[in-house]
Amino acid sequence: MDSESTKMINTDDKSTEKNITINQSSEKKSSSIQFLKLAKEFALDGAMLPVEKQMPLEDRSAKRIRISTLRKQNNIEAIIKKTLAYCAHNDISQNTDHDWFSRYIHLAEDVSNNTMQDLWAKILSGELHQMGTYSLKALKVLKDMSIVDAKLLAKACSLSVKDQKKENIRLISGTYQQPGLLNFFNKESSQHISLNDFGLNFADLQSLADNHLIHLQGSESNMMSNDSILNFNYNGLPLKLRCNKANISIKFYKFTAIGAELANLISDNPNNDYFTILKQKLSYFFDINA
Repeated sequence: MDSESTKMINTDDKSTEKNITINQSSEKKSSSIQFLKLAKEFALDGAMLPVEKQMPLEDRSAKRIRISTLRKQNNIEAIIKKTLAYCAHNDISQNTDHDWFSRYIHLAEDVSNNTMQDLWAKILSGELHQMGTYSLKALKVLKDMSIVDAKLLAKACSLSVKDQKKENIRLISGTYQQPGLLNFFNKESSQHISLNDFGLNFADLQSLADNHLIHLQGSESNMMSNDSILNFNYNGLPLKLRCNKANISIKFYKFTAIGAELANLISDNPNNDYFTILKQKLSYFFDINA
C-alpha cells in the first residue's frame, strides 16, 4: 500500500472518529435538554438558573406545590370526564361510599397516562354501579402499576379462562392423567401448553406475581372422573369440557382476588392461536364444545 493510500485511510478514520464524537456530543446535549424540560415542567429547575435569576427558595417551593396541585386537579377531572361516558351505560347506586370515593381520588390524582386513566374511570363507573366491586387493596395495587404492567396484565387476560361467575381466572398451562399401570409409559398422558410461545414468559409471570396479580406457584385441579363437566369462558367465547377419561387434572396459574378484580377492567381480546392450541391439548382428555 503506497503512502498516499495510507494517508487517505488515516484521514477517513479521523473523520469517522470526529463524526462519532459529534454524534455523542449531540446525544448528550439532547438528553440534557430533555432533562431540563422535565425539571421545568415539575418546577424543579430553579437551581439550574444563574444565581441572579433564581427565585427565592421559598417561592420556588410554593410554585412547585401549586403546579403539582394543578396537575392533580387536571388528572382527576380528566378521569371524572371519562367516567361519565362509562356511566351512560350503567345505573348508579343511590348509596355511594363517600369514604371510598375520597380514597379513590387520593389514589387516582397522580395518574396522567391516558390508558391508565381509562382503567381508573372504569373502576369508578363499576363502583358507582355496584358498591364493593373494587376494593381499596386493588386500587393501591393499580396505583403502583405502570403502563407496562397494565399491558402485561392485558396479555395474561388474553390467555386466561374464567368460570361462570368470573371470580376464578386461570392461565391453563397443561393437563395430565394420573399415572397408573395402563398409562405409565404413555407419552401422551401429559400435555404441556407453553405460555412463552404466546408472549408470556416466566419473567412476565414473576412480574405479575410481584404486583399481586397471580399466584406464581402453579396449581392443579382435583382429579376428575369420567364425564365430569367444566364450563369456562375464554375471552367471551364459551368453552365446555367433558372429561372422557378417569383421573384427569388441569394445571394452571391462578389469578389472585386482586388480579381477578382488575382483570374485569380488561376488554375481551382472544388469542385465536392460543385458543386453537388450548383446545388441541385439552382434547386428549376432554370432549370439547366451544
